[in-house]
Amino acid sequence: MPLPFRTDWPRLWRVLLTLLLAFGAAELCVGLHTPLPWMIGPLVATALATLAGVPTQSALSLRNMGQWTIGGALGLYFTPEVLHMLATLWWAVLLGAAWALLLGWLGSQGLWWMHRGRLAGVPDGALRSTAFYASSIGGASEMTLLAERAGARTDLVAAAHTVRVTVVVLVLPFAIQWSKQHWHLQAIDMVPAVDRFQPLGFALLALLTGAGVLAMRATRRPNPWFLGALLVAMLIAALDIQLSNVPRPLSNAAQLVIGISLGVRFTPAFAHGAPRWLLGSVLQTLALLAVSAVFAWLLALLTGLHPVTLLLATSPGGITEMAITAKVLQLGAPVVTAFQVCRLVAVLTLAEPLYRRWLKPDSRKN
Repeated sequence: MPLPFRTDWPRLWRVLLTLLLAFGAAELCVGLHTPLPWMIGPLVATALATLAGVPTQSALSLRNMGQWTIGGALGLYFTPEVLHMLATLWWAVLLGAAWALLLGWLGSQGLWWMHRGRLAGVPDGALRSTAFYASSIGGASEMTLLAERAGARTDLVAAAHTVRVTVVVLVLPFAIQWSKQHWHLQAIDMVPAVDRFQPLGFALLALLTGAGVLAMRATRRPNPWFLGALLVAMLIAALDIQLSNVPRPLSNAAQLVIGISLGVRFTPAFAHGAPRWLLGSVLQTLALLAVSAVFAWLLALLTGLHPVTLLLATSPGGITEMAITAKVLQLGAPVVTAFQVCRLVAVLTLAEPLYRRWLKPDSRKN
């Protein structure tokens, strides 16, 4: 009698071997005292192995659980005191969302200028839409879907988002670590609602945040595994309900699988498919980081918040990765998360209307 299910043993072995490689790289980075060792180590090791042709494999279920874990852990920072502080900074959060939209537009202009007339088989109209959605600082999957509706090259859009997030994850933590050593930056005193592990409380926390994930998935919201857990944990912390913290080993494991999910995208085909486009995406990301640093410094003067916290909050990185960076380096995780969530909502809501307003008339002329 045949089994009711089949196990894909080759894929399972690839996943396990990739996890072992990532774990070894993370432990090496811990020994070398690199920033974010549990995410950067797996990311770099997996990317290098994948580029070399090693059959690495990321498990989507593990990545989802990693985002669920990080979302729940971050939500616990939103205590009543933190929410009160954020309420006084609503104008700065909205300004950060507007900055993200402007940053995406500036990036699209630069990307279009770098590749105008230089990408074979891509007319100027398609290049404009491709550059716009490749530069919009929102969820990669959502931007790729919008790009497809606009007739853009979705493969180039997805590649640009992968490069952007990876460059930010690799550059910012090392820059912040260097700044801490040379400029004596101090950690920001923001702690989660509860600082101890309680088995029963943790089980209830997992159950409640899991329900939030399912609700977000049922309503087809973006990034449901992260945002669903985040919003429920935020409510728990805001109500000052003392359940449990998220143990550090679980948080480290979550960072590891998220690092793997980024690293496995760097296949040989990815690297050789459009090298000029990838190089342009790297240069664009570095330029956006530079102008974001200036904006963060100016916003820090107006708000009194730490400029490095605001750099993480307004940089062109992914929401999960920037929130992890702020949490691990103790640089105001709830502030960064609030800015990033608001930015994500603004970009997902306004990217398509702004594309029609800013770029569609120009594309019709070509």
